[in-house]
Amino acid sequence: MQAKVRDVKRRGGRPKIDAPSPVDLHVGSRVRLRRTLLGMSQEKLGNAVGLTFQQIQKYERGANRIGASRLFDMSRVLDVPVQFFFDDMPVENPVAADYRPPSGAPEPAGTVSEQDPMAKRETLELVRTYYRIPNANLRRKLFDLAKALANYSPG
Repeated sequence: MQAKVRDVKRRGGRPKIDAPSPVDLHVGSRVRLRRTLLGMSQEKLGNAVGLTFQQIQKYERGANRIGASRLFDMSRVLDVPVQFFFDDMPVENPVAADYRPPSGAPEPAGTVSEQDPMAKRETLELVRTYYRIPNANLRRKLFDLAKALANYSPG
């Protein structure tokens, strides 16, 4: 479903739309993904880039568009290249992509988040816990065990 442009006239800028841009939604979800993988709160990220946690929430939901300089600042604080925020974005025209509810909003069954394991809290907790294992050798053995279990087929 494409975002609907309101008929209201505005002075300058872009026209007001009823739903966030799919690009803004994607970039915001990638900010949230990286922030949560690092175990960083919205407040801590906001303080690091000179914003309130409410503004970070709006960015993560896609309600507000993140400017280039702000995205650059976030990439430095979150220790990722700017390109990270655009990774995995659909190749087809992103403006015509299907609307997805903002991060944290309830979604109907069968949506992208339900199919994407990286969008699940369980995955984020697993990754954070994995990297808290201090012994690299033990981490590697756990990784090998998980791969073996995933490839196991009874019978």
